Amino acid sequence: MTNPDVRADADDVDACREAALTLLDAAARSSGALAQRLSRKGFDEPTIEQVIARLTRLCLLDDRSYAQDLLRSCLHRTMGERGVLNEMTRKGLNRTLSEEVIAQAAEEGLFVDSAYELGRKVAKRTEGLDLRVRKRRLWSAGSRKGHDPSLLTRVANDLLVESD
Repeated sequence: MTNPDVRADADDVDACREAALTLLDAAARSSGALAQRLSRKGFDEPTIEQVIARLTRLCLLDDRSYAQDLLRSCLHRTMGERGVLNEMTRKGLNRTLSEEVIAQAAEEGLFVDSAYELGRKVAKRTEGLDLRVRKRRLWSAGSRKGHDPSLLTRVANDLLVESD
């Protein structure tokens, strides 16, 4: 008796490649996320690995480029280091690569810029409120977005002042 969940073409490289290209046509993906999707479609692991290796050689799949694009998107959403790492992990990127891309961005001061941008938005939204409320809202937003607590303290001290 055959298992209805197993694909008849689970080891067919051409079928797997077509499925992979269709998925990549719909949205950019990391190799990890693509492998997960192909696995859920019923392709076997050796076939998936072969297809991903080929797509990588052809530069149709580039995890470093994907990670850098994702980083830019996260920074645009004023996320911090921890938040970006969580997002990259969720998107199936290799942790080592994610940490390299994040370390480079941190060295360039991009997370400081992101925290200050978030601080300016919170300061504008909370203008006229009690200083404790303003700080609490900054801390809440900054924590959800994965910013470092010491950086949030610096941003609060620089941007939030007592209202008259």
